[in-house]
Amino acid sequence: MPTIVVEVMPKAELLDPQGKAVAGVLGRLGKTRFTSVRLGKRFELTVDGPVDEAVLAEVRELADSVLSNAVIEDVVGIHVVGAESTVGVSA
Repeated sequence: MPTIVVEVMPKAELLDPQGKAVAGVLGRLGKTRFTSVRLGKRFELTVDGPVDEAVLAEVRELADSVLSNAVIEDVVGIHVVGAESTVGVSA
């Protein structure tokens, strides 16, 4: 069964307090090569059957209306993992 992965990130112009906290920890651990961190969300939706344009349209709608908050987040990626995909995917 294929899985559709939806990736959501905070909007670039918004403060990411969790990312800032992780970046602080990295600095305290001496990992100074990494100057910033942003945390996001990953959703995996398993599909019963092949993934076609209709399924992807439904996932895009869900990503915008349920999986993300359009005021503070962007859907940055939608891709299919598995062999039953019949279409190419992007965000």
